[in-house]
This record gives sequence, structure tokens and C-alpha cells, in this order.
Amino acid sequence: MKVLVCKEPGELVYTDCPEPVPAAGNALLRIRRIGICGTDLHAFEGTQPYFSYPRVLGHELAAEVITSSGDFKQGDMVTVVPYINCQTCLACRTGKPNCCSNIRVLGVHTDGGMAEYIEVPARLLLHADGLSLDELALVEPLAIGAHGVRRAAIQEDEFVLVVGAGPIGLGVMEFARIAGGKVIALDINERRLAFCKDKLKVQYTINAAAADVMARLHEITNGDMPGVVIDATGSLKAINNSFQYMAHGARYVLVGLQKGDISFSHPEFHKREATLMSSRNATRQDFDHVLWAMKSKLVDPANYITHRINFDEVACEFHKWTDPANGVIKAMIEV
Repeated sequence: MKVLVCKEPGELVYTDCPEPVPAAGNALLRIRRIGICGTDLHAFEGTQPYFSYPRVLGHELAAEVITSSGDFKQGDMVTVVPYINCQTCLACRTGKPNCCSNIRVLGVHTDGGMAEYIEVPARLLLHADGLSLDELALVEPLAIGAHGVRRAAIQEDEFVLVVGAGPIGLGVMEFARIAGGKVIALDINERRLAFCKDKLKVQYTINAAAADVMARLHEITNGDMPGVVIDATGSLKAINNSFQYMAHGARYVLVGLQKGDISFSHPEFHKREATLMSSRNATRQDFDHVLWAMKSKLVDPANYITHRINFDEVACEFHKWTDPANGVIKAMIEV
């Protein structure tokens, strides 16, 4: 079978590998769609934490079941929860498999879906239940946003500042809206902010490169500042800057990830009695919430796919998706 390997930063190479023979409890899948996300782009650039080379990328997947297992039979269309957890550590035992101490994420810690076939534990599959292949490949990135929003415990009509209007940030905005929040999008890319207004109907947008962010936030929130701040940039500068945007009593959720050390004023943080938390991956509950939102037409997956390409063309085209000037929201690979 054909496999696309990221041998080292900046180098993607096709190779031939034997088709997997699934172990007991696993299903053999034929990959049909692969969504590209920031993790894949950061791995290609060499800036992704928890990463080693060579690696087969790809964890936003839609697939066809080839070898049946459990509740899944041959020919079923599925999406994949790409977080292979140990099921025995404290996190797993307390309902947090998304941050399992021994987690192996497809395309990060172990080889992912940029291949014709992949072997996956059947317990990590979800039925299509009428959704299209494109929709199935978008469930995982939207679940990342849904999990961050659930961590934030957004209240009705609460102002929610989402920093970063990339694919994950857009998902955060969607589910913050569904949770009843008043969403404010902050980015430095005017094209992406326009996308937020036009496609996602985000009421408030701020271009951090062209506006006084503090003044605009005071104006929008009537002087209160946002009760929730969610970072989806993975930028150390943006993460550190956003501490000042919190209302007193606010929650700050880090969905974005970077390699450096966070720094902030302890007195400023303390006087707010603020809450800082991370949001890693997603749980089955979040995947189910996304599937419900798609079926209920609360989220339109068609908004996200801006680029489409065949698997055979990926090695030549992938580098273009790292350039913001190319306007990529979500690139979708057809296999």
C-alpha cells in the first residue's frame, strides 16, 4: 500500500508498505478522507511538541471498514477517535482518556492515516450515521473546539474571547456560540476575521495588528472584559498577551500548544481570582456532541473546506498550506 511519510521537517516522501493485519479487537480501515490541521503543519515545519521523525501524519479521518470488529461490519463508514489510551492509568480510570499518561495519538506518537489502509482499535470508531465522508473527517477537529468550550463552562450571554481564527479556533467559536456565549474573534489575519463574520456569523471581530485590543474589548463588553478567554493560536506571544484580557473571575483555557514557558504577572492574575486550564484532545462525549451538532444543522461542515486534493498530489502541495497567504482554512485529502 502507498504511505506518505514525513521523514524530517520539510520532507514528505511516498513509500510502499505491507497492508496491516489487524490484531484482535482492531479493525482494518481503508482511508477515504484526511483533514489537515495545525498539528500536521507544525510537524512539517518542525515546531510540534511530543513529536519524533519519521512519522506518518494524519489524524482527522474518514474511513471504510474492511475487516469487521465489534459493532462495525465490512463496508461501514466511520470516523476515528485518534487518541489511543491505555485504559489503566489514573486519567483513564477517572474519565479523562484524552490526557492518558501513556497516550498515543495517531499521526503524532504513532503513525497516522496518510496511507491507503490503517489498523485501529474498534473501540475508537464511530458510525457515520448518515454523515458524509467530508463531515466525518471534520468531527475530530471540531471535537477539539467542543472540548475546550466544555472545559470553559460558558454561561448564557457570557462574552467569550477566542484568540486565533485558524481551524481549531473556528471550531471553538462555533461551540461557544452553541453554548450561548457572545463570541469575540481576535486574530491578525483580516481574511480569516472576514470568514468569521461571513461564514460563522461571529458578531465581534478584532484585528490585533490594526486596533487597540484593550480599548475594543472594553467597548464590546461595556467595561467588564471577557469572562472566558480561549487561546487557539499556539503562539507564545499571543498566549502571554491574553492574560490581560481577562475579566475578574474569568477562566482562561489554552487549547493551542507551543514549546516555550508561559509567563504572566502573578499579582494581576491573583487579584482576578482567575482560572487557568489546558484543554487537550477530546473525549467521546465531545465527539458525540459534534455529531449531534452536525445532524442538527447547528454546524455546517461545508464552511471549513477551502482546499481539496488527491492523495497522490500531497507531497508536492503540502508546503503551500503552511503559508497564510494561501487562505487555507481546511485542506481535505481524498484517498
